[in-house]
Formats: sequence, C-alpha cells, structure tokens
Amino acid sequence: MLRRTLYCGLLLMAPVLAQAAPPNIVLILADDLGFTDIQPFASEIATPSLAALADNGIRFTNHHVAASCAPTRAMLLTGVDSHLNGVPNIPEAMPPSQRGRNGYDGVLSHQVQTVATLLREHGYHTYVSGKWHLGKDASRLPDQRGFERSVILADSGADNWSQRPYLPMYRTAQWYKDGQPHQLPNEFYSSEYIVDQAIAQIDSQHGDGQPFFSYVAFQAVHIPVQVPAAYRAMYESHYQQGWSALREQRYRAAVAAGLVPPSTALTAMNSTADWTALSNAQQRDWARRMAVYAGMVQAMDHHIGRLVEHLKALGEYDNTVFVFMSDNGPEPADPVARFGLPFVLWMKAMGFNTDYGSLGERDSYVVIGPGFASAAASPLSYYKYYAGEGGLRVPMIIAGAGVAAPGRQSPALTHVTDIVPTLLDLSGAAPPGDDYYQPTGKSLLPVLADQRERVRGEDDALGYELGGNAALFKGDYKLVKNLPPAGDGRWHLYNIVSDPGESRDLSESMPERLATMLADYEDYARRNGVLAVPDGYDQLQQVSWNSIMARKTEWLSAGLLLFVLVYGGLLWRRKRLRG
Repeated sequence: MLRRTLYCGLLLMAPVLAQAAPPNIVLILADDLGFTDIQPFASEIATPSLAALADNGIRFTNHHVAASCAPTRAMLLTGVDSHLNGVPNIPEAMPPSQRGRNGYDGVLSHQVQTVATLLREHGYHTYVSGKWHLGKDASRLPDQRGFERSVILADSGADNWSQRPYLPMYRTAQWYKDGQPHQLPNEFYSSEYIVDQAIAQIDSQHGDGQPFFSYVAFQAVHIPVQVPAAYRAMYESHYQQGWSALREQRYRAAVAAGLVPPSTALTAMNSTADWTALSNAQQRDWARRMAVYAGMVQAMDHHIGRLVEHLKALGEYDNTVFVFMSDNGPEPADPVARFGLPFVLWMKAMGFNTDYGSLGERDSYVVIGPGFASAAASPLSYYKYYAGEGGLRVPMIIAGAGVAAPGRQSPALTHVTDIVPTLLDLSGAAPPGDDYYQPTGKSLLPVLADQRERVRGEDDALGYELGGNAALFKGDYKLVKNLPPAGDGRWHLYNIVSDPGESRDLSESMPERLATMLADYEDYARRNGVLAVPDGYDQLQQVSWNSIMARKTEWLSAGLLLFVLVYGGLLWRRKRLRG
C-alpha cells in the first residue's frame, strides 16, 4: 500500500496533472445507451453537451462493462468483479439455484467499500442522484455506503413521469432520500429531476473548501422510453427507413470517425425482422418509437448541460473531472410481444398505453425492440444481456481536470473496474483496507496524462460472466460465448481490434490461442466463484417467473376472486334463465 501511495503521489505531482486542490468528480451514468447513441460516437442524435465534454477530454472507444445494469453499477462503485461484490446478476433475473450462494445475493456486499466511502474519508462531500439498484435494505442504501446526500430509485427502473413501477414484480416505484422513503413531486420528469437533485446537493455544502463527488445516474434510456413531445418531434422524420438502414448508416459514420477500423464487418442479428415486411402502420409506429428514444437521449444531454453550466457559474468547472458512460448496451426487450395479453392487462391496470399519437408522453409505454436495439449498438453485434460487443462495449468520455491533450480518442482496452482506481489516483484517496476486497481494475491515469497508450499488456486476461454468457479479453483478442435465443452456446474467438463486429471466428485457425484463453477463463471462473446457470436459462423468462413468485399471493388471490366472480355470474345467469 505504501508503494502505491508514493506512486500516486508522484503522478499527482507531475506538471500535467498538478492541481491546486483535489478535483471535484462528476460521474454520469446513462442507462441502456448504445455504442453509437451520442454525437461524439458518430450518432445522428444531437448531444452537444457530451460533444463539448469529449472536446475537453478523451473518448474511450474500447470500453467494456457488464451486459446488465446492477453488475455494472456495483463494479463502477467498487472496482471489484461482480462475482465478488455480491451482484453477479440483477436480483430480478437470479435463478433460484444460484440465489444466496457464494455471493450471489444481487445486492452490494459488505465485503467491498464504495468509492464514495473512500473519497469521503479523504475529505470529499459525496452525493448520489438517480438509479441505485444495489439493495434497498437499511444497510445497503447509499447513506450507509458512503454517500452524505442521496435521492435514489432503488429498483431496476420505473416510469419517467410519475412514481409508478414499470414491471408487474414491483408494487410501486421505490424512491429514497437520505435513507428514508421519498415521495416524488407531481410535476416530475426523471432526467430533469435527477439533475435538479444533483445541483441542490452540490449547492447545499458549496463554499466550505471541500471537493465533492457527485454520482448522477439517469434512467434514460431504460424502458419505458419516454420524453416530452418537443424532443420526440425533432426526430419524427429520421427513422422512416427502418432499423437495418440505421444500423448501416451508423456503421459508416463510426468507420469515418475512426471509432472502428475500415476492416469492421457489419453482421446481421437473427432477431432483426425484415423492415420491408412490415405494414405501413407498423413501420410508422416503430419509427416514432425510435424518435422517442432519440429524443430521450437528447433530453438527457440537455440536463447534463444544465449541470455543467451550473458548475461553471459556481467557479467549479475548471477543477472538475467528468466521467460519462453507459451501464450496458441497448435494451432489446419487448414485454408486450414476449408476454402478450397478461402484460397488456397489467399495463392497462397501471394506466399505461401504447397510443401512437402520444408515444413517449405521460402514461405512454415505449420500447424500441431488438431491431432498433441492434441499430443503437451499431456496428457491434448483440445488445443488452449478451456478451457480444454490442452488450459490453459502450461509449465513455473522461474530461476536465487532469486530462492532457484533450480531444483525443483512445483505443485502449478499458473496463468498468478501472474507474475506481482512476478516481483514487486522481483524488489521492487511499484504497480499501485489508479487510475488504481490493479493486481489480487498472488506473487510467497514464492514458489521461498522455504517457501511455494502454494500461493492459498482451498477457493480461480480463474475464467476464453474467447469466451464462461469458467472455475473456486478452491483448487484441476476445473469447466469447452467448446462450440462446440470440447465441448458439458455443465458444468463439475474435480479434476485436480489427473485427469489433465479431464477424470472423478464429477458433479453428488459432487453436493454441483458443486453448490458452479457455484455460484463462476457467481460472477466472474458479477464482471468482462463477456458478453455472440452469439448463435452458433465459434471463427475460427468469424475470417473468420471478415477477410471478414475488407477488404470487396477490396473483393467486386475484385469480381466486376472478374465478368466484365469473363462476358466480354464470350460476346467477343460469338461475335467471331457468326462472
């Protein structure tokens, strides 16, 4: 620990990183945002606030997370692999055979410390506003995990217009403020409210000489996708050609921007329907759904801009580090298509609708489905839940204080566990004590200082697993396995530097590398306690089953009542007919 402290101190004394005081830190997390969903990453969606941050920072084009939200969030705040920090999968999708075993709790373990705790011990004010999803018992809410002030959604998602759940497994949308249940105001839109709370938290203790850490976790663009109509209107004419055309358009833009090499091949997902086979009404409906999605991204960017401008007005902008990223790739799920009438009935009972005229507005329930999810991840393969690059590779920007030669792109292989070591080095805070798991990521300080191009060597192995989908990164190569229905359950080998679209399987032409990386993955799985999923495991089906089990007493009672009413009505009608 002493050697690490001395090394960090020497780096912080370097002229390019010298600060008069420890920098403020703003960590911004989007939800289910695809690789090419923002302007600095070749998107047609206007995100000028993020573009400005990119101009003042570095775009990381080879950055990886988990393919589902809570595991990423747990690694983002601890720097520890999800199988050791207690969140190897979202609790809503945990199969009964895994739940509670060997760290498979689905909530943040007490064997890890959050970066908020470490920064607070170093003299920082610590704030969080937005989605939490790391546990809702008293010991796991943010006020017990290092945050001084907190306004958070404890669940995996919720309505963006009101305090209403988005899945049948939840009775309500559970918001908390400073550890106590919180009631949202009547006038509420999630992106606006989350930034309002972040600004209020920063203002509450501004001027006392202490730096701050603000974790701003948006609901955008998690389902239900919702946005004020004015934002949707900006994109009404953008998506009439469909998802395959958009995927092709973004692919060409990504190559032109240097985000991926010209050797990248664009693969077709087997879950992408033929746009031309849809009726005119269906095409119109899906195009407007994507317009809602684009508008929600732009609305998030607008509110990020409000936060940035507020920090400028306070005189804090020049000494603030900004980190922006997504928690995973875009969401392909379409609950109505998958679960049919039961979900439609639940939506109606909750007051949701899918009316074309008000798509995305209050009471509207919008998803973009697998077709536009594949376009949002372009030119990568797969999307959320899967270990393909489209599920794991997301945009990341680090900007502001401590960044040398801003405006660069970095192709360095980076991982969500790298953020905590980076923030500790930038702030000078100490790592966790010996009683806790230590961060396993690499500090990105050498890349920020423009001193090195990579933080991982050719022999550094980086393992991953979530819900049976698995991967291992080593050098320029990636070993990956995706389960059905989108995958085939077999291991494949790709060079993701020359082939980020994962189109050319090298497993047969490079058998020695395949064998070595398979052994590396088995070592990773053993060291981190990875458990096998049950045969036939499907994450979305498990969510459905867990939803039923979470409220089985209520469903059984409702079913019994419905039976009594229907049977009683039939008896009454029969008696009346006889009379």
